[in-house]
Amino acid sequence: MDFMTRLEMVLTLILLLSLAINILLFVYSRNVAQKLVLISSEIDDMRVAAGSFASHVKQVYDLEMFYGDQTLQALMDHARSFREYMDEFDFIYIPDEEEETKVDAETKQNEEI
Repeated sequence: MDFMTRLEMVLTLILLLSLAINILLFVYSRNVAQKLVLISSEIDDMRVAAGSFASHVKQVYDLEMFYGDQTLQALMDHARSFREYMDEFDFIYIPDEEEETKVDAETKQNEEI
């Protein structure tokens, strides 16, 4: 009988330890997921800003008094390459198919630039 009591205590201790570890892992994984959502939102905002900047530079470049300016052409090329670089990160943070549709539409719009 003494053996069963000791076994019950050991099993109870292991159960409590396992429960505590599982709770800690749950809290940790929830915090990591929240940070990932925040980072993905910030990356998306930065990608949209880069696209907006690229289209603005193209509009300025297309103005008659700036047409053919090499500095603006280089700036436009740089903005376009930066936008393409940002598009490489899409696979990291797109949470669902709805976002993929949005990204495809934005990419198509930027290809027109």
